[in-house]
Amino acid sequence: MKKAILFHLSIIFLFRAFLPGLKAQNYHNAQLVGKFEQLDAHIYLWRDVSNVYVIKDKKTAILIDLGNGSVLNHLKEIGIEKVEWVLFTHHHREQSQGYPLLLNWNAKIAVPEEERLLFEEPASFRKMNPSNGDTYSVVGSSYVRPALFPIKVDHAFAKMDTFKWRDFEFRCMETKGNSPGSMSYFLNTDKGWNVFIGDLMMDGGKMHNFFDTDWDYGFASGIYELHNSAAMVRQFNPNMLLPSHGGIINDPVNQLESYQTKLANLADLLVQGYPLFTYAASIEDEVSTPTAIPFVNQISPHLFKFKGHSGFFPNFSIIIADSGHALVIDCGLVEETFLEEALDQMKTHLGLRKIDAVLISHMHGDHFLQVPFLKERYGAEVWALDRMVPQIERPLDFNYSAMIPGYNKEFSSLEIDRVFTEGEQFHWEGFDFTVDWMPGQTEFAMCLQGMIDGKLVAFTGDNIRPAPNNSGNPAVVAHNSTVLEEGYIHGAEYLAKLNPDRIVGGHSVVIDHPRDLIERYRKWSYELREAFQSLSTFPDYRFWFDPFWVKTEPYRKRLTKGKPGKVNVVIRNFVEHDQIYKVHIRTPKGIISDPEVIEVKISAPEKKSFPVELEAAEAAETGVGIISFDLTLNGELIGEWFDSIIYVE
Repeated sequence: MKKAILFHLSIIFLFRAFLPGLKAQNYHNAQLVGKFEQLDAHIYLWRDVSNVYVIKDKKTAILIDLGNGSVLNHLKEIGIEKVEWVLFTHHHREQSQGYPLLLNWNAKIAVPEEERLLFEEPASFRKMNPSNGDTYSVVGSSYVRPALFPIKVDHAFAKMDTFKWRDFEFRCMETKGNSPGSMSYFLNTDKGWNVFIGDLMMDGGKMHNFFDTDWDYGFASGIYELHNSAAMVRQFNPNMLLPSHGGIINDPVNQLESYQTKLANLADLLVQGYPLFTYAASIEDEVSTPTAIPFVNQISPHLFKFKGHSGFFPNFSIIIADSGHALVIDCGLVEETFLEEALDQMKTHLGLRKIDAVLISHMHGDHFLQVPFLKERYGAEVWALDRMVPQIERPLDFNYSAMIPGYNKEFSSLEIDRVFTEGEQFHWEGFDFTVDWMPGQTEFAMCLQGMIDGKLVAFTGDNIRPAPNNSGNPAVVAHNSTVLEEGYIHGAEYLAKLNPDRIVGGHSVVIDHPRDLIERYRKWSYELREAFQSLSTFPDYRFWFDPFWVKTEPYRKRLTKGKPGKVNVVIRNFVEHDQIYKVHIRTPKGIISDPEVIEVKISAPEKKSFPVELEAAEAAETGVGIISFDLTLNGELIGEWFDSIIYVE
């Protein structure tokens, strides 16, 4: 293979002094990387891609977390000849990416029991064919970040445990939230409790990142766990908090209190802003009326939808023109027999003759599960906005939530027949429609809007829900690709400008006179951004929130030994000023990457794509493997935040 290509920049050595670039706030103290800091008589700190704490007793030590392993080459500087244990606070790659360097030290490994399999069987948490119910996934998209290689575990701590080493006794307590089984280690000293807290909190009352704590579909369970874990640590009235990243926290009680307040505010804003499990069925649609067809309701003379019992939330609405031709908006979460019977009766009672097309509101699979049935049985075409087409036609190329194979493993692609550009208009059977980009729950979404029966109707998918006294926001999910400027903020501003008379949304939603709701929704979207920014470790929260600012396309790649395969590494800048990205592509044994390093300056809000050739040598193991991207941003070590999957055949 050709030599690795580096994207050299002549100004790299000057950027700290002259660039207004975006640095991670207090992520690392660059001057101290590569030097030991003595924190008390027995505790030393080594900074690299994560903080590594050395507890020393004469010439022997234990480590808390390992980082990239560089600490091992410097232990002699503080008189250490032997490492007996490494205690990991949690499974994230930054904590353990130096594990191969540890093997010659014969040190034992201890981890939280809840995360043991994440250490021992990391590849089992990466799926070539994901399902919505996969362990540690947000509707099919994994939120855990295990290492590239298995790590042999010698001991696993229970959720409440103790660990004795020489004259030191640690209380080991689960403090999950940043990861599903994170653990803090409490060491009592003559000054009080020193607590090794992993990524529970960073200095300044900040949160390591959002996407590691984004565990569910809009119910803030990870945020609640972080809040409760912070409260548990606070009860110890600690002397000092020793986090996995950033500065040492010397005023822990005040910071923990402030952190809990910010987390509680964020949780209130994150939780879906409509009564999903209580009164949703009674307010989802106060407009439509039953027809002669069972469970088919009429919204206006030409517009119909399904409506049934309180747990029935289908994705289906239909416009039937006077000619009998029809457009369907979304078709999912409906039994095919029910769908077929309803459409047959629409022919009899409503004059339905032909379904010309199905328009898909957004990329989520539950909105087009039954579209193949309409294509086969009724000859319907499939129409969608250009931004959504790759996610619908090639869903396994992406690592987003709620993709179609997660609902049906046999359903891996849906071909789009007509592709719209943003703002494109079309005339159909006496109606004039416009297809607009309207992100919200995901950036890959559209709004179909036009006059129907004297009202401006907007078909908005899952972007807004009825809520008489609340914001009407559905789920906020980082793994939907939904930074607010390309999500709810944009969608709210779009709706405020459009000012529709009626909204017809996903899951049977109909909202009449939505202006007040739209204004609440708009206000909420900006409040959420403020809450994100208050917790972000970056001056621009998007680098803290988004799990995709370094990614591969495709996310999943099959390789045959000896035959190279190509992917593109996509790097994104969110801000107006220069950013220096250095990405080391870390591969499993036997996988060769060309180039191995990408180094680039991006000076505007844009994405840049870099071709990478991967090859599986004979030494490569067959099956699923993880490739990670070890990132340095503006000289600051970020670590292996992002990954992709290969499958060696």
